[in-house]
Amino acid sequence: MIPWLGTGGGVRFPDVERALAEPNGLLAAGGDLAPATLLAAYRRGIFPWYGPGEPILWWSPDPRLVLFPERLHLGRSLRKRLRSGRYRVSLDRDFAGVVAGCAAPRPGQDGTWITPEMAQAYRRLHALGHAHSVEVWEDGVLVGGLYGVAIGRVFFGESMFSRRPDASKVALACLAARLHRCGFPVIDCQVASAHLLRLGAEPLPRRAFTALLERFCALPAPADTWEALP
Repeated sequence: MIPWLGTGGGVRFPDVERALAEPNGLLAAGGDLAPATLLAAYRRGIFPWYGPGEPILWWSPDPRLVLFPERLHLGRSLRKRLRSGRYRVSLDRDFAGVVAGCAAPRPGQDGTWITPEMAQAYRRLHALGHAHSVEVWEDGVLVGGLYGVAIGRVFFGESMFSRRPDASKVALACLAARLHRCGFPVIDCQVASAHLLRLGAEPLPRRAFTALLERFCALPAPADTWEALP
């Protein structure tokens, strides 16, 4: 059995080592999506993930999929796309638009885990300066992007979307370059997918991941980390 979390007065998460092996990483249910709750969860290597009609479920899988920014794999076609100038990239210009793009139904999927409640929670985090987006534009139209949460020098990726070829990859490449320059050692990718593995993401034991969090979430990010891209 997993514990049920209360609300109000600060949600207390169990130790991540108590997470289930099957399903991998399920740690707790209940609680809330208040900014303080979400930030406390991320600092401990925990994230919410649940579907419509379900209670809030909290996860900390082992291993954890991460991307070390300097190890991002830029294939030949992606390098060509980045050089072409076809897309324009921005930071934090349209956070709500990126969340909506990530929440939109995708081919072969009936629904989305980004419920209205989840979208609202991350918009609140963005308004408080904790969540950030990377937007990709083509002819003034938003065609891709990603969003996530930054704490100290760790970026916790949440979701990405693409309406044009390689648009989400361009967003990730630009983000990785910025974070590497600013001394961020890792981008949290949460759980494995073939798409992210091809881009260079790799599994990391949960204890190694939480050790990174203990060290780097406490370090302040450079002041220019989230300045607008040229």
